Amino acid sequence: MKIPFFPPDLFEDDRQVLLDVVREVALDPEQRFILGRRTGHFETVIRDAVGAADAVACSSGTSALTLVLRAMGVGPGDEVVVPAYGCAPLGAAPALLGATPVFADIDPATMVVDPVEVEKAVTGRTKVVMPAHVFSVMADMPTLRVIADGAGARLLEDSAVAQGGVLGGRAAGTWGDAGVYSFVQVKTFGMPGEGGMVVTGDPEIGRAVRMLRNHGQDGRTRFLHHRIGVNSRFDEVMAAFQLRRLPGLPARLERRARIGEYYTERFTGLPGVAPPPPGRDGRCFYVYSLLAEHRDALHDHLAARGIGSHVYYRSPLPRQAAFRTTGRDWPAAERACSRQLAIPIHPHLTDPQVEHIADEVCRFARS
Repeated sequence: MKIPFFPPDLFEDDRQVLLDVVREVALDPEQRFILGRRTGHFETVIRDAVGAADAVACSSGTSALTLVLRAMGVGPGDEVVVPAYGCAPLGAAPALLGATPVFADIDPATMVVDPVEVEKAVTGRTKVVMPAHVFSVMADMPTLRVIADGAGARLLEDSAVAQGGVLGGRAAGTWGDAGVYSFVQVKTFGMPGEGGMVVTGDPEIGRAVRMLRNHGQDGRTRFLHHRIGVNSRFDEVMAAFQLRRLPGLPARLERRARIGEYYTERFTGLPGVAPPPPGRDGRCFYVYSLLAEHRDALHDHLAARGIGSHVYYRSPLPRQAAFRTTGRDWPAAERACSRQLAIPIHPHLTDPQVEHIADEVCRFARS
């Protein structure tokens, strides 16, 4: 039984849908391949689904992060507090604007940024607090909201992995002044291409991002540029594709959640292996990550039995050459880098495959 970490047939069931929308967009008399009416409709649907004031589709989640920081006025001399453990854009987005990413350590059990460490990292130069949801756990957004407000800083919620997650009755992405989703292939609402979305309760942020993504144009008059912008426009084919697939998202999320719950039930109490916390509040089930004392041996054990697994971040961001930071330590992030291992959780898994994966993790831990 071969079980890849991510399935090669992610969009096989949607093959005809994709072919249909390519033809539809190509033959539309409007002849708009970017930022047309389908993109506008997609933005409206996402905005209304999460209860935001605005939603702005961008070319990627990374681009969306950078544009929101620009819309918030981040620049040289400013600091942005980010997790020490996570994906490179957390540090790169503020750095590309001339600001300084200030790295805060994570909670050792959940791997999301620790609010206590965030509060320690805040200074008079802090412009934005930017937590990120990680794997299957959302950050403690209520506490981070209080910290950001107390510091007079904006709160930017990196929800790239968390679309569909809900914490305290509020959708992921809506706890901050703005939030960001990613639609890269393997995300919970992924698509066969790059793309992202900004959601915000602040209409001014929405207007700024909408202008910045299109070379500083306001969308009404072409070649009239109100500020320096970039090309971060969204594709009409992908907008049409996502609109067609959106009705099936709840079922796919539910399947992921059920697999995650089964894993957690099987793995709780295992020696040397720690699953994510149980429950559904504040969960997103993009990736199911274990913390294993003998991570590399577990990876090899699973591989020998045809099960794909994945190590995400082998070094904390502040230890990497691009962001090298000295003068302090991030012990929880360092430990996560040596213990984290993700196992398959995608909705294409069959029940026998899920049971096989769980059986092998348990067999390894008990041996």
